[in-house]
Amino acid sequence: MGLRVECYAGHRGEQEPRAFWLGERRLVVNAIVDRWISPGTRHFRCAADDGDTYILRHDEATGEWDIAAFRRGQE
Repeated sequence: MGLRVECYAGHRGEQEPRAFWLGERRLVVNAIVDRWISPGTRHFRCAADDGDTYILRHDEATGEWDIAAFRRGQE
């Protein structure tokens, strides 16, 4: 099952996550901390408004998003 992600397409048309949904909860991406490309996928390390960090992966062939990694914020 894919992850529901709200995106913004910049001047080059590449999608960047702005918010994503975990179940019924909407998380806003406060900052894209890092980004990289691997064959067929784009990865975004995102600082979310819940204080946690997520790596969101976008499959360019299917358009699907998923969470590749998660790190709980400092408490």
